[in-house]
Amino acid sequence: MKKIRIGVIFGGRSGEHEVSLVSASSVMQALDPSVYDVVPIGITKDGRWLTGPDVITHLAGSGGRPSPCMLAPEPGRGLLVEESGQWTDSALDIIFPVLHGTYGEDGTIQGVFEMADLPYVGSGVLASAAGMDKVLQKRLHAAEGLPIVEYTWFRAEEFDADREELLEDIQQTLGYPVFVKPPNLGSSVGISKARTRDELERAIELARAYDRTVLVERAVPDAREIEVAVLGNGEAIASVPGEVVPSNEFYDYNAKYVDGASATIIPASLDDETAEHVRVLAIAAFHATGCEGLARVDFLLSKSTGALYLNEVNTMPGFTSISMYPKLFEASGIAYPALLDRLVQLAFERHAQRAAVRRSFEPDVRWFTGGAGS
Repeated sequence: MKKIRIGVIFGGRSGEHEVSLVSASSVMQALDPSVYDVVPIGITKDGRWLTGPDVITHLAGSGGRPSPCMLAPEPGRGLLVEESGQWTDSALDIIFPVLHGTYGEDGTIQGVFEMADLPYVGSGVLASAAGMDKVLQKRLHAAEGLPIVEYTWFRAEEFDADREELLEDIQQTLGYPVFVKPPNLGSSVGISKARTRDELERAIELARAYDRTVLVERAVPDAREIEVAVLGNGEAIASVPGEVVPSNEFYDYNAKYVDGASATIIPASLDDETAEHVRVLAIAAFHATGCEGLARVDFLLSKSTGALYLNEVNTMPGFTSISMYPKLFEASGIAYPALLDRLVQLAFERHAQRAAVRRSFEPDVRWFTGGAGS
């Protein structure tokens, strides 16, 4: 049987570059070598595309001499690799973009795949963009009647123009504590918890360093972090819920990836009714965002009030060895390699469905010559 030639893309111009390298390494190690011919494709922090067996170590700063490459946004061309001063075609059957954050998870690179007419794992352009923008995501979820926390948002230039007024408005409408986030980033990069006006101002300055807009959310009291993995296209399934017990006050970047002290509880300790409610809401949020393939849906459950809130939908969740998405489905009966196989299958299915849609229109020329209807 002919192997599936799969391009795994990672790195990128994002604050989550390093996380992407770890995720991609896990994915490539788990892809069955008897089924897949894996082509690693790394994108440097300054946007250069590279390929070769040592590209991950090169992007991690450990040497190696990968070859320059680029994906031609033209059907049938595939990956172009520079060898001995010339660009040569290297056909790909499918793309697995293990890219987190800006230019990888936000619909940008998905548009390149669409132009190249290549099947790819994960959501399309629109859902990726919506899933990346936490403000737009909240609007979509609110429109579907899904429970979200109270929030406000503003542009960086608005903060510069009306700093005192905005700070006062947040204090009066949301109170303290609040979480301050850059809306278009993940992995908890740039997120702070503010309990005072001074902390709020510093948190806003940090968030705006990563984004042109700033999101401020009312903190859920005594929040438990519940996560559900979703898999599918038009028909989706949800994993068992899991819980993250962060090593820090909240699940920040250090708690996720650095100190190794955060704990995960799978399945989460929930009564049957709550667990099923969370799974139903996860699928509803998946579809409300327009997702396909995969997503991880995160919730906040207040210990003191019992209220459940949808936090966010992540269209390209982490795939490291400690990431919740694969662990949640493993606990639901789908092992990591089988999960990757299913994601590839879903990508091919979606591509075939899109290929069946008409892309051209041949109008009745009589409308343009005055002959129609005569």
